[in-house]
Amino acid sequence: MPPQFDLVIRNGTVVTAADTTQCDVGIRNGRIEALALVLGPGAEEIDATGRLVLPGGIDSHVHFEQDSPESGARPAGDFFTGSRSAACGGTTCVIPFARQIKGHSLRQAVADYHKKSDGKSAIDYAFHLIVADPTPQVLGQELPTLIRDGYTSIKVYMTYDALKLADRDILDVLAWARREGVMPMVHAENADCISWLTKQLLDSGRTHPRYKRIAHAGPVEREATHRAITLAELVDVPLLIVHVATGEAAEQIATARRRGLKVFGETCPQYLFLTQRDIDKEGMEGAKCICAPPPGTQQNQDALWRAMETGVFQIFSSDHAPYRYDDPRGKLINGPDAPFNKITNGVPGVETRLPLLFSGGVQAGRIDIHSFVAMTATNPAKIYGLYPRKGTVAVGSDADLAIWNPDREVTIATRILHDDMDYTPYEGHQVRGWPEITVSRGAVVCRDFEFLGNREHGAFLPCGIPNPPRHDDALLKL
Repeated sequence: MPPQFDLVIRNGTVVTAADTTQCDVGIRNGRIEALALVLGPGAEEIDATGRLVLPGGIDSHVHFEQDSPESGARPAGDFFTGSRSAACGGTTCVIPFARQIKGHSLRQAVADYHKKSDGKSAIDYAFHLIVADPTPQVLGQELPTLIRDGYTSIKVYMTYDALKLADRDILDVLAWARREGVMPMVHAENADCISWLTKQLLDSGRTHPRYKRIAHAGPVEREATHRAITLAELVDVPLLIVHVATGEAAEQIATARRRGLKVFGETCPQYLFLTQRDIDKEGMEGAKCICAPPPGTQQNQDALWRAMETGVFQIFSSDHAPYRYDDPRGKLINGPDAPFNKITNGVPGVETRLPLLFSGGVQAGRIDIHSFVAMTATNPAKIYGLYPRKGTVAVGSDADLAIWNPDREVTIATRILHDDMDYTPYEGHQVRGWPEITVSRGAVVCRDFEFLGNREHGAFLPCGIPNPPRHDDALLKL
């Protein structure tokens, strides 16, 4: 009998955010064409007996090939190595950021970023937009055109001199996002508090990486999170708080949701699997774990896990920002003894994101497998306008799948990863559960740690308008 499908995955346990079923998956022309107990032959077949067949992960917060014009730091690798690493960790779609420079065109920023990504990605991708200069030209002309082209999520900052917006400017952006129906997200930290605390620490000679946590103390994120939620409430717009690092900020989100506000939370591996102890290491080893916000205490990590268990977070992303340690333009661009505020922010994690949460969350009994799928694939697809093409296993969806051995034990090490980095902050972490095969639009792109794809496979994905639930009792209607 001639093949009925390009690829059939047989005898696996198919898991979505809602259901678990035993069935075959039939794939043709890059899409899922059939789900059934027994399917006809495929030109290629994979026996998934004893394996979980999950939607490929969506990492909706990554930084690929994004230089820092302020510090001169340069990330490891390029768009291809980042996407290759994602694929080898069970992720089949990434959403990095096209960053506007103040005084420059956002439209040009998008065009420049396409030059770095187009034809250079191992998996599919979309773009968020970073708005650093919301001029009338940007809000009135550039952004509406960009929305029609499929860029339907925007990020603003409350910190970093080159990126931060005043509250009034944030309100302008949020009001525009409400009118256009796009999804706004915010990096919520109080810039003035960080600046003041940093000066006190440096003036007293406290420069070691361990003082990064003090400069970004819990109230810094808590206050900014509360303020960002308040601004979104005034405008009546859904809001996503990215890379939530403290239990205090998580409680602000939980409180807002109990009040009926449409606030979404995202957290990352560095906050659930690293702590202050990783930054406290002797010498400059702690610089490897410096990011903003930085990891906190063990008690703070416990609070974040409680928030994870109780549904505060809708998205689990990596915030992958790969800067090499032993590189003059990497983590220590400002010298081998740079003070904590001059160490380049960012940690790698796009490849280890899913195994860490599967092991520490699902296998540890903190979350169930459906919550895992929701936070790592389905929710990002819905929130960013990619569902149901991405984020689920359904007839008609793209054949983006990760075939997991739930019992495979792996010790994370730099040598087994594919991100062109010279370290991983999770070196030596033991995990139980690993995606042994990754399928992107019907093509096997990774098998048993070996990358089998190519740099031209990935395609840019225009995003639709998200349709999250809305809050109808806002203080102000525009």
